[in-house]
Amino acid sequence: VQLQASGGGLVQAGGSLRLSCAASGRTFSTLVMGWFRQVPGKEREFVATISRSGSTTYYADSMKGRFTISRDNAKNTVFLQMNNPNPEDTAIYYCAAGRPGALTSTHASDYNYWGQGTQVTVSS
Repeated sequence: VQLQASGGGLVQAGGSLRLSCAASGRTFSTLVMGWFRQVPGKEREFVATISRSGSTTYYADSMKGRFTISRDNAKNTVFLQMNNPNPEDTAIYYCAAGRPGALTSTHASDYNYWGQGTQVTVSS
C-alpha cells in the first residue's frame, strides 16, 4: 500500500483546512486509517483513527470537536477536516494505514504503512 498525503499549507487560526490521503492498491477498505502529526524534536503524535467501514472514529483529546476524520472507500481516500486550528496544531501531518487491531491504538508503531507527510502551518 502506498499513501500520498496532500492538502497542507498555511491557514489562519480559526480557519479550516482539509487534508487528503490517497491510497494505492485494492486493499484500502480492509485497513484502518489514521492521522498522526510531528514537530521537530518531538515524537509522532496521534491525531485520529477510523475503522474500515468508517463507522467508528477515535480522536486525541485536544482534537475532539475540532478535527474530523472520514474516508471514502470507493475513492481509496481518507480525509482530515481541521476546523478552528490554532498555532499549536502546526506540524507535519502523516496518514497511516494499519490492520484492524490498530483502530484503538495511539502508537505509531502499530501502523504498517505511512504517507510522506504534508506540512500544516497555522498562523496566529
